[in-house]
Amino acid sequence: MSAYIVFTRTKTLDKKELEIYWAGIKATMKGHPIEVLVAYGQHEVLEGDPIEGIVIAKFPTVKAAKDWYCGEAYQSVAKHRQKERFTKA
Repeated sequence: MSAYIVFTRTKTLDKKELEIYWAGIKATMKGHPIEVLVAYGQHEVLEGDPIEGIVIAKFPTVKAAKDWYCGEAYQSVAKHRQKERFTKA
């Protein structure tokens, strides 16, 4: 059964950290069965709080999604996304 990881960006707080994350994310996908279905395209929020962008990634299984997400390569890049998220504006 397919599995999906959905990333939403609600508000950019530290563009430098976000750019470091974006620069490194593609390399973390090598060797993993990832299909990016949506990547910051046009969107419309019909319910809930507004967002700046969304990424939806499809994996063949939950294990494949967790292997990528929890893997050392992605986590070393993810720290920049997390720093960006918690930086005070």
